[in-house]
Amino acid sequence: MDTSTWTLRPAEPDDVEPIAELRAVVMRPDLERLGRFDEHRVRQRFRDSFVAPHASVILAEGRFAGCVALRPAEDAHWLEHFFIDPNLQGRGLGSAVLRTLLERTDADGTLVRLNVLQGSAARRLYERHGFSVESENPVDVFMVREPRTG
Repeated sequence: MDTSTWTLRPAEPDDVEPIAELRAVVMRPDLERLGRFDEHRVRQRFRDSFVAPHASVILAEGRFAGCVALRPAEDAHWLEHFFIDPNLQGRGLGSAVLRTLLERTDADGTLVRLNVLQGSAARRLYERHGFSVESENPVDVFMVREPRTG
């Protein structure tokens, strides 16, 4: 599948189950490494926090390739639920999607926050795009990115 041909479409309530499944697949290695994988909980946490109006489905060549959410908060936007099909990872799709979202938040002058699991390879992606560590605990790394201007 050509990952250079991608689009975002607004998420719909019917997207919750395919995304919950993708979350379980993508997060399993890191959660297992941290001793925190639970077959039911990994899906239910997503179902409980999914807000379709803040989420987008990533399509590559018109097919489901992942999802991402940008949730407005009091002082920032939270980048959440950013999952790419493992078969499509490492091909620039995540960087392209992230770059597009950050161009929007930069235009709005909005701070972006996220959290990533300790030891996750995704942390390098976020660091390449200007995120820095704000705080961390044994499970999560909380990162922040100031808006870029000019």
